Amino acid sequence: MSIQRTGAAVLALHWQVNVIRPEGFFGPMLAAPVAASGVVERASALHEAMRARGIPLLFTRFTVPVGEGQLVRNTAFMRAVADAQTEFRPDAPGAAIIPEMAHQPTEVFDNQKLSGLAGNAAVRWLTEHGVDTLYLTGVATNLTVAQTARHATDLGFTVHPVIDCVTAADPGAHEAAIADLELVTSSCVAAARVLESVEHC
Repeated sequence: MSIQRTGAAVLALHWQVNVIRPEGFFGPMLAAPVAASGVVERASALHEAMRARGIPLLFTRFTVPVGEGQLVRNTAFMRAVADAQTEFRPDAPGAAIIPEMAHQPTEVFDNQKLSGLAGNAAVRWLTEHGVDTLYLTGVATNLTVAQTARHATDLGFTVHPVIDCVTAADPGAHEAAIADLELVTSSCVAAARVLESVEHC
């Protein structure tokens, strides 16, 4: 694997307070396993290494603007966030990128979909900047990471979920999602392998 700076980008999914921190909306479900996994530190280090090499970092946030934007209440997940939508306003504390990563984004894209590439201008940005390969980090593996990986693959991108820079509420769900992603993406890779490629590109 060799990373070409002009053709690759990191797509960093849902590194926001509502997902990562105990005080966030999904904190009771995700904060403890996220902290225990060490995924924030590993992903932050990967982001910094990629950023230092000029590789763009695109962050996505799940937000709900006044009027609900493109939110559709067609799943239990979407109904739950719709009922608590003030916590997901773009300027709400829970919508903010976590402090460890707040300085990292090249661009931030907001949407009201589970896929980070749905309902925003991220795909247009990637196309206009010649990106064809995506390295995915984020939470949760079996939710936004899996949905985005499949979506991006169907759009024609070469997709690599970074296995130790993603996690889920349950280790079993994480492992099952990674096994599925091995089948539907180009390959799952570890951060160390990505960083090794960065050092030699």
